[in-house]
Parts: sequence; C-alpha cells; structure tokens
Amino acid sequence: MKIAIVGAGGVGSYLGGLLARAGHEVAFIARGEHLRALCAKGLKVRSVHGDFDIPHVIATDDPHEIGAVDLTICTVKTYDVGIIADLMRPLIDPHTAVLPLQNGVETPDRLAQHFGLAVLGGAVWIVSAVTEPGVIHQQSQFRRIVFGELDGRDTPRLHTIHQALERTGATIEITSDIRKVLWTKLLFIASFSGISSVTRAPAGPVMNCAESRLLLERAMREVEVVARAKGVHLDPDVVEKNMDFCDKMAPDATSSMQRDVAAGRRLEYDAVNGAIVRAGRETSTPTPIHEFFWTCLKVVDSMVT
Repeated sequence: MKIAIVGAGGVGSYLGGLLARAGHEVAFIARGEHLRALCAKGLKVRSVHGDFDIPHVIATDDPHEIGAVDLTICTVKTYDVGIIADLMRPLIDPHTAVLPLQNGVETPDRLAQHFGLAVLGGAVWIVSAVTEPGVIHQQSQFRRIVFGELDGRDTPRLHTIHQALERTGATIEITSDIRKVLWTKLLFIASFSGISSVTRAPAGPVMNCAESRLLLERAMREVEVVARAKGVHLDPDVVEKNMDFCDKMAPDATSSMQRDVAAGRRLEYDAVNGAIVRAGRETSTPTPIHEFFWTCLKVVDSMVT
C-alpha cells in the first residue's frame, strides 16, 4: 500500500516507520531539522517493543513530489488542522482514504468539509516523541489504533486498511461507532489534561486530594452529559471506568498537554477543552469546568513565543 504520513512528529514518524518496516511504500511529509535528518540519515526508532532503523526514507515538505496515495494518515497537531487541507490535496484522488489520528472529536468533520467521504474517523493511543531530528523514542507498552467510517458503515476499505496496519504489530481495531470511541477518549484526556495542566500536578497529587479528585470526576461528568446530548452512546459506566484508570496511573504520570505547558510549547487546549465548550453551547448544556480549563489554558498558550 502507498501511504503518506502528514505530520511526521513522534506519533506519525513511529507509525510510518512501522509501516515501512512492514513493506509498505511510505512517504513522510515533514519539515525543519527533522525533515533534513530523515533525508540525510533515515529514521531511527528506539522503542520498548524493539529498536529499528529505516536507513532510506521518502521524506519531503512538498506533497506534489509524492502524488496520490492509497492512504493518508494525518497526525499533525490539532492547531494546524485548519491549514493542512491545501497541503494534503495533492495526496488525494477518488481512491484515497484519509485517516486523521488527532486528539479531540472535531477533526474528521473538518477534513470531511474538504474531502467528503474519503475521510474516516480514528483514534490512537501511543506515547512517542521526537527526541532529536530523525530519532523517535516510543515509550508505551500500548500502541493501539481504532478507526471506522463516520457513518458507521462496514466497507471493504476498512478491512484493506486494517490488514495493512495490522502488519505493523500494533493493536488495530475497526469500530462501527467511531463517534463513541472519540468521545470516550476525549472524556479522559480533556478532564485529566485540563486539571493536570492547570494545577501543574501529576496524577498522584490530583488523585490524593479529595477536592481535585472530585473536580476531575465532575469534569468527566460534564463531557458525558454533552456527548449524550449530541446523541453519542457512551457506556453507562464510562466515568467510573476512567476514574478507576486514573486511580491506577503511576503517581508521577503526567498528561501530554501538561508536558507542553512545562516546556513552553503550543497547546491543544482548543481541540480538547474547547470542543466540549462548543458542543455544550450547541446543545445548551452547561460546561463550567471545561470552560474554566479552556480559558486558563488559552491564557497560557497566548504567552508561547
């Protein structure tokens, strides 16, 4: 399969490396020092699942050099989604599938405004980062992708893509309800990222303080109510499951947004907490906790240079 990775950061480069190692023709759309390193030295992956190198990779900042592909995997940060449609267009023809793997719930519909039925919905669980140009450090035992058609259909292309992705060794699942998957993931990341980023505290102090623990649970309940108001069928015990997960996290565990705050990087607060605020306004559902997180993190993000 001919595959383009749009946004070859930590997650995109790792997935692209796995796909290239599995025998697929992979092109990385990257930029800056990382692009230059990929072109000069190839890709080096250091992973808990085993290290490997891809000495020769196809990498460019100009998709016209690649042309139409079978599958475009979009892993750019959510704050760049609004500017990538024109960038992606040379990669897409009537036979191309577009698989966005970002945080939040809004990206598939935003891309569908440009590319229609080419767009799937997808969610990814991988901890991976660019530690230096051309070098990826993948840290999590979990490496999971769940994807499906936005309208819930079971289509042949889902199984073709599943077969291609499954060859990487990652956990790959097809779902008939990708909206439920996306909102279930958002319930956790928006709530835990919100409270951990605002307090600058890891999981241990948040879960051991009665007041912050209650605030985290209330934040999850807000997302649950908003999702149900939008017609998303979350599991009845979705909050209990996620609170139990938080209780079992390592005390020093942090959210990716919290790490971005500490490093002075741009934040995905708008696609995460902002999406809940917008959905709340759309459904006339109050979201005071996530509006608080969203507002505080907007201020923090405004100071990033």
